Amino acid sequence: MMKKIFLTLTFISILFSQDWAGYSGGFLRMGMTSRSIAMGGGLTADLDNSFAVFHNPAWAAFLVNKQVGFSYSKLSLDRRLSATSFASPLPPTAGIGLAWINSGVTDIQGRYSTGEKSTMMQSGENAIMITFAQRILPWLSVGSNVKILQYDLPITESDQISGKGIGFDVGILIKTGDFVTLGIMVQDISSNYQWNTGDVYAEGRVYKDEFPTLYRIGSRMNYKGLIIVGDAGIITDHKSFTSFLPRIGVEYVFLDQYYFRGGYGNNRIAFGVGLEYGLFKAHDSHLDYAFSMDWVNQTAHVISYAFNF
Repeated sequence: MMKKIFLTLTFISILFSQDWAGYSGGFLRMGMTSRSIAMGGGLTADLDNSFAVFHNPAWAAFLVNKQVGFSYSKLSLDRRLSATSFASPLPPTAGIGLAWINSGVTDIQGRYSTGEKSTMMQSGENAIMITFAQRILPWLSVGSNVKILQYDLPITESDQISGKGIGFDVGILIKTGDFVTLGIMVQDISSNYQWNTGDVYAEGRVYKDEFPTLYRIGSRMNYKGLIIVGDAGIITDHKSFTSFLPRIGVEYVFLDQYYFRGGYGNNRIAFGVGLEYGLFKAHDSHLDYAFSMDWVNQTAHVISYAFNF
C-alpha cells in the first residue's frame, strides 16, 4: 500500500506544474537548505539534517541527536534567503526546535517624487519558528510549528512600514520501517501580515494580508542507497483551490559519505552535492551545495552546514 502511494505521488509530480509564487509568505515555500532545494523541496516525509523541522515538524519526535543548521541562498535580482535552526530530542518520546528564517532584497534604489535618486534601501521578511512534536505510537508522531512573522518594507529613505503576524503548521509522520515513510503537512494555518499604513500616511488604514494554506502529502523510499522523495500539495486562498504543487527528488549515497542529488519542484530544476564527515566524532557534520534554475533563467546558489551532537 505504501509503495503504491509513493509511486502515485511520483507519477503526478511528473505530469503537473504550478504557478503559486505571487502569494504572501513565498519565502517560506521556497525550501530552506541545499539538500531540500537540490531534491525539489519534496521532503514532507524525509529528515533534512540542516533543518529538521521545517518540512514536517513531526520529525522532531524521532530525532536521536541535537542538531544545529545554517543555510544561505544567493538568489537572482539581489535577493537573499538565510536560515538558522536548532532541534533536539526531548526524551523519552518528544522533540523541540527553534529556527530563524530571513529573506530580503538589497540594493533597492530609492527615488524622490521628482524622480531623482535618493539612498539605497532594502526590504526584509523574518520568521521565528518554535516547534514541538510528540510520538503517539512507536511509528507515529504529530508536531506543530508556531511562527512569529514580520515584514519590513521601506517607504522612503527615513520611513518604513512593518507587517506583523502569527501562523501555524501541523504535521504527521508515519514510519513503516527503513524502506518507506509517509508524511502529511498543513502549512500556514491562519498565517498573515497585519499592516497599519496609518503609521506612515495620514489617511492610512489597518488591513490583513493572509498567506495561502498549503496541504501536502509525501513519501520517502530508500532502495539500495538511492533515496527517492516526492510530495504533492494543493494551495488554497481560504476560499477556493488556487494551485497544485508537485515535487520530486533523488539522492544517491556513495561510500556512505558523498551525496549526489537532483530534483524538480517549485517550478525549478536543481542539482546538488554533499559531504558527510567527522569534526569531533564520525559523521557529525554535513556540508551541502545546491544550484537551481527556473524557466525564466533565474538561478540560485545555496550552501548549508549541519552539525549533530
